[in-house]
Amino acid sequence: MTPNEDKKIREKLKQKTWNEIKTNDSWAIFKIMAEFVDGYEKLSKIGPCVSVYGSARTKPDDKYYKLAEDISYKLTQHGYGVITGGGPGIMEAGNKGAHRGGGVSVGLNIELPFEQHDNPYIDKDKSLDFDYFFVRKVMFVKYAQAFVALPGGFGTLDELFEALTLIQTEKIGKFPIIMVGSEFWSGLMDWVKSTLLKKYQNVSEKDLDLFTIVDSADEVLEIIDNFYAKHHLSPNF
Repeated sequence: MTPNEDKKIREKLKQKTWNEIKTNDSWAIFKIMAEFVDGYEKLSKIGPCVSVYGSARTKPDDKYYKLAEDISYKLTQHGYGVITGGGPGIMEAGNKGAHRGGGVSVGLNIELPFEQHDNPYIDKDKSLDFDYFFVRKVMFVKYAQAFVALPGGFGTLDELFEALTLIQTEKIGKFPIIMVGSEFWSGLMDWVKSTLLKKYQNVSEKDLDLFTIVDSADEVLEIIDNFYAKHHLSPNF
C-alpha cells in the first residue's frame, strides 16, 4: 500500500467515525430529555428533602455509615426526606435511616462499571436510574433543601464543589452545605484557606461561609433548622 492510499483510507475512517458520533449525539438528545422528564415528574412530588452524599465503599461497621444513618433518621423526624445516590455505603446508610424513620427515601442510581447497585432501603416509587451524571446531579440540586457530605471520593467531591460553585455564582439560591467529619474534611479546608484564598486569592473570604464542618447528627439538624427558621420557612414550605 502506498502512503497516498494509506492516507485515503485513514481519512475515510475518520469521516465514518465522525458521522457515527454525530448520529449517536442526535439520538442521545432524546435519551437525555427522557431522563430529565422522568426525574422532574417523580421528584416534584417528594416534598422537602436533604441530599446525603458519601462513599459507596463505606462498610456498615464504619462510624460514618452509622452517623449517616443517624443523620438521615433524624432528618425524617424534622420533616425532611432523604435523597442519596441510591447505591451502597454512605448512600445505603442514608436511605436506611430515612426508611427507619418512616420518611421519604429517594435513590438516584447511576449505571457504573463497578460499585453501584440499588440498596434495599429506597422507596420503590422513588428509585430512578440514570445514564448521565449531569442529569443526575441536576436532580440532586433541584430538589434538595440542604446538602450533607460525609467522607467520600471523587464523586462526593464533584457533587460538593458543584453545589458550592452554583451557590457562589448565584445560579441557585443559598442553602446549607454541611460537611460531616472534621478529621476528614479539615485538611481540604485548610488548603482552601491557605492556598485558594490567601496565596492565590482565587476565592473570597465570604465564600468560606458557604459551608460548615461538623461532627454530629444534632449539629446537622441544628444548622438546617436554624437556616430555615431564619428565613421564615419550614420543612413543609
